[in-house]
Amino acid sequence: MKRITVLAVLLMGATLLSAQDAVSIMNSAKNRVKMDTISSRSRMVITAKNGSTSERVIDQYSKDGPNGGRTVIVFQSPANVAGTRFLTMDTAGGGQDQWIFLPSLGRVRRIAASESGGSFMGTDFSYDDISSMDRDLSLDNHTLLREETLNGKSCYVIQSVPKDNAYQYSKTITWIDKTAFLIYKSEMYNRRGEMAKVMEMSDFKDVQGRLTPMQTKISTVGAGTSTTIFMEIIKYDDPIPDAVFTTAYLETGRTR
Repeated sequence: MKRITVLAVLLMGATLLSAQDAVSIMNSAKNRVKMDTISSRSRMVITAKNGSTSERVIDQYSKDGPNGGRTVIVFQSPANVAGTRFLTMDTAGGGQDQWIFLPSLGRVRRIAASESGGSFMGTDFSYDDISSMDRDLSLDNHTLLREETLNGKSCYVIQSVPKDNAYQYSKTITWIDKTAFLIYKSEMYNRRGEMAKVMEMSDFKDVQGRLTPMQTKISTVGAGTSTTIFMEIIKYDDPIPDAVFTTAYLETGRTR
């Protein structure tokens, strides 16, 4: 029979406590903003390696559904992407189903699981990145790595490791404000354990009583490219018809 020392028991207890704390912190950050719906218009700036930029205007609608979050993104400009519509919906198993309508194809196409790590409409965001904020906490193992200061704010640093190999990242490390539970930064690592992307949230403003990041930037490490979303209009709790979150809406842009 193996002997379990007092030190081993204490270490086991500390590990379990750390995991429990990490899940609690992540849950507080994820559920920090209470709302029924979100409607927004944003300006998306894509910066190439040579420093040149291009811009896109998008509308986004989000609402809880029977299995979790649902989000629709509609591209308004420029002309070469206008009318493109994208839908992501949480599934009962904790994953996401995704569809896209491209005007050039004239039909709705489902995004295959093998495409989830691919670029979303030529940006630094992948399809997984778009839906990462709705990712079910139970899909990952969370660990509180340390506490440290980021941009003058005391933060928890949480590591999240997927429980299976279906997700495009091997781990994500997130900086969360200790007081307000704001997410300031996330580092995403590829399957080889190399840092692949960095996402940063900033310019938090009070919108209808909710602290909201007005700027979100994602940078691709080593590529010298980035995509920044500047929030121009955001409204909480405006009614959104359920029909918006359907493939029929993607195809027609109408709710009936």
